Amino acid sequence: MPSLPPANQVFGLDIGGTKCAASILRDGRVEELARVATGEFESTLQQLIDAIAAHGVGDAPVFGVSCGGPLDAAAGVILAPPNLHASWHGVAITRRLNERFGGTAHLMNDANACALAEWQFGAGRGARHLIFLTSGTGMGAGLILNGELYEGATGDAGEIGHVRLRADGPIGYNKAGSVEGFYSGGGIARVAESLLRARGGLRPSWYSPSSPITTKLIADAAKSGDVPALEIMHRAGESLGEALAILIDLFNPERVVIGGFFPSCRTLLEPSMRAVLAREALTIPREACVIVPAELGDTIGSHGAIAVALRAIKSVPARPNLLS
Repeated sequence: MPSLPPANQVFGLDIGGTKCAASILRDGRVEELARVATGEFESTLQQLIDAIAAHGVGDAPVFGVSCGGPLDAAAGVILAPPNLHASWHGVAITRRLNERFGGTAHLMNDANACALAEWQFGAGRGARHLIFLTSGTGMGAGLILNGELYEGATGDAGEIGHVRLRADGPIGYNKAGSVEGFYSGGGIARVAESLLRARGGLRPSWYSPSSPITTKLIADAAKSGDVPALEIMHRAGESLGEALAILIDLFNPERVVIGGFFPSCRTLLEPSMRAVLAREALTIPREACVIVPAELGDTIGSHGAIAVALRAIKSVPARPNLLS
């Protein structure tokens, strides 16, 4: 296995819709240097650059940048992610880092970066055939196949969120009835709105017309036994099971790691997810696959950015065990 680079050489930038973070690899572990609210591009980038510069940078730094798509990863350009202010669109982020610090910088979509993160640092360690799923406002996925990240021809492989499950249904990923429409934070809110409309004037105690419907709101109500909330989470679990059945039948992974809201909602989602899997997935591949919650929590983006840098300098081995 290649040795790790020296200190002050490996940095990460995680670019998210609400927050951004700068991090460093220190003694084989990811340490965040700063978290800042995501605003317009120049001011946000300057805060991240200041945090890195204050720490000190070596002679040949390597930067990994994790960001939601669409991207031109090869050119290092953030194209037009819908969750970012327009000032970020068309930004050559890797060139800006190179101009300021020297060294090299590498850009990757956040789903693939987070797959690398859980594979190297989290619940995917040791697996050769791994699928990572995450859901927040939208839905993302990353594939590790035969001990390598599989990105596809344009870096968009694994976009299970865009797959249509029904001829009609809640819109996600610009497609009605898609996996993202049924199983994402935004999708679950839309399913809840449809259910409430179908109930006519009956409104559950957790609903307020002046407050947005969120997955956390529904999950908290479901955990307290609220029947409509339990039904919504049951349906979300079924949709997750359908998506997993497709992925397991196609890719035969040994492990699936699920992030986003799944770890905190596992008890609500898993029973219906498992029931659908038992019905829909091939038996032998299903039984060979372990499905586990992600481990890295809200630092997964920073771990992903560092993992992008490590991959670029070929410090991620085929069977990663840097932290084991």
